[in-house]
Amino acid sequence: MSSPSKRREMDLMKLMMSDYKVEMINDGMQEFYVEFHGPKDSPYQGGVWKIRVELPDAYPYKSPSIGFINKIYHPNVDEMSGSVCLDVINQTWSPMFDLVNVFEVFLPQLLLYPNPSDPLNGEAAALMMRDRSTYDLRVKEYCEKYAKPEDAGAKPEEKSSSDEELSEDEYASEDEQVAGKADP
Repeated sequence: MSSPSKRREMDLMKLMMSDYKVEMINDGMQEFYVEFHGPKDSPYQGGVWKIRVELPDAYPYKSPSIGFINKIYHPNVDEMSGSVCLDVINQTWSPMFDLVNVFEVFLPQLLLYPNPSDPLNGEAAALMMRDRSTYDLRVKEYCEKYAKPEDAGAKPEEKSSSDEELSEDEYASEDEQVAGKADP
């Protein structure tokens, strides 16, 4: 391999050729979003997440930074920032790994086999250890609420701070629709 930038280009093209939906953040090839589907036969099945990937200048010698944009309920993912606590990505990364490995192996393994003893989300870890069936239900609730295909397709800036509240303009337009036209 001649240089990290050539490897970055090759890995990104390989990811795109693997049928992953990839959306570039800017003109460079260092930051992008990838659409990730929850693994089959797991409480995450049916969920779709937008994952932000940031490749450091030293990639592939240094691991990519991975984060969930839409919410996920998982002991090893920070609920607020979306940061992932994943040993393979954070500590044991090797230049032999590539971006396809992240999305076909590492992230599915993380969702299938959470590690509640090393949590970023303490509440999820405690619930998982205390009551696995309630934990699985909570995961499914989060999938239904935050991980629909349209949630992964929306840019984070487009999301409002509260899904339940309407803006003043939306509220006003709904009132007009309900009331109908004024009498002449």
